[in-house]
Parts: sequence; structure tokens; C-alpha cells
Amino acid sequence: MNQFNCPVPKDQQPTNEFIELSKSKIFTWPKSKKAFSFILLKFWIGTFFIFVVISSGSVYFETSTLRYILLSFFSSLSLPFLFSIRLYLGWNHIFKRLTSEKVEYEESGWYDGQIWIKPIKLREKESLIASLEVKPILKNLIQILSIIIIFALIGILLFQNNNL
Repeated sequence: MNQFNCPVPKDQQPTNEFIELSKSKIFTWPKSKKAFSFILLKFWIGTFFIFVVISSGSVYFETSTLRYILLSFFSSLSLPFLFSIRLYLGWNHIFKRLTSEKVEYEESGWYDGQIWIKPIKLREKESLIASLEVKPILKNLIQILSIIIIFALIGILLFQNNNL
């Protein structure tokens, strides 16, 4: 961005924010859908065992073992869901900054915000980064979030069944 005589501080430039986020170990997980799904599956199983232990102390569930196992199974989706939401919000923020025509930045603090309009060449470069690098990650995260939501809805429907 220096070749464009950019007034935006280096750490607030969208390209540099993308590079920093790409270096983060946790934020690189969704780049591979298969690897990220495996990581979320491990989180889900770990959370399931914790939820089983917690719900096993309930007097209500002493009479219905299947009910409390199902409740633990589907409520343990909360950790992978929240984790995926956090990753989605981070990548979506970078996507919006890369595709925006303007860059909002702060020179020294929250009280002195400025707006810089990107030159066309920089907009094209950052738009290319957004479409080739960030958009596939967002697509993976949306697909995984959709699967988690479907599982959670199935769990709600099963739990509402009084025959269990």
C-alpha cells in the first residue's frame, strides 16, 4: 500500500490484516474443510463427554438414560457452533475490509477515525485476494455451520418427542 501513498497505519491495512489472520494457527483451520471438520468433531466428542458427566448428576435423568445421552449429544454441539461462528466473524470482517472501496482507520485512537478511499489498482488487488483466498474459507464455514444447525434442529425435534 505504500506505493499508493496510503495514510492508513500498517496494522490496519486490509492486506496486512489478511496476512496476520492467515498466520494465526486457529484461523487457518477452515482453509481445509476436511481437516477443520475433523477438529470440530474432536471438539464435539470432548464436549459430549463433559456434558454426559454434568447431566448424569441430574435426578431427572436417572429414569431416562437415553434422554440424557441424547440431550448431552446434541447440546454438546454448542462448542463447535460457537467456535465456527467466531472463525466466520473474523474471516467475514477481513472479506468486507478487502472488498470495500473505503478503508476506515484510526490514527491514534478510537476518537479520531478517518476514511481513505482506495485507488482502483489496490481495490482490484484486494478484491482478487478476497475472492481467491477468503471466499472459499467463508464458504467452508457456512457449510459446516449449516451442518451443525441441522444436527441441532434434529436434536431439538428428537428431544421434544415424549416417547424417549
